[in-house]
Amino acid sequence: MAKAYASAVIDAPIETVWKMVRDFNGLPTWHPAIAKSEIEGGASSDSVGSIRSFYLQDGAHVREQLLALSDSEHSLSYSFVKPAFPVKNYVASIRLLPITDGNRTFAEWVATFDEEPEDAGKYVEIVSDHVFAAGWKALQDHLAK
Repeated sequence: MAKAYASAVIDAPIETVWKMVRDFNGLPTWHPAIAKSEIEGGASSDSVGSIRSFYLQDGAHVREQLLALSDSEHSLSYSFVKPAFPVKNYVASIRLLPITDGNRTFAEWVATFDEEPEDAGKYVEIVSDHVFAAGWKALQDHLAK
């Protein structure tokens, strides 16, 4: 099983960061790879079981299902329903922790998934760097405005 991971220190209070991250339909607001998103069936964006349907800037269509959301733990998890790349058993989680020195936030984004043998390691780098790390940088930039 492959594991992708990226963490960041975001110069904003955890409540501010969580407000952005917990919106399961809010990725186009802060992640540069996401062109548009909608929650299917009119469900709430914080309803466990809801499915977000979104398009990447390159036109690829992705569907993800919200598996868990905890306001008290500042965490959420989701899985692919329709992946952007050929992996299986993809489950991702986001967790935020307060940094009391400076009222900042420690953010981590992790995913585990199965790759085809010929793709071993290929999607770990893509997800870690181009999805997760790029997302944290973009969120930091968005909140700094």
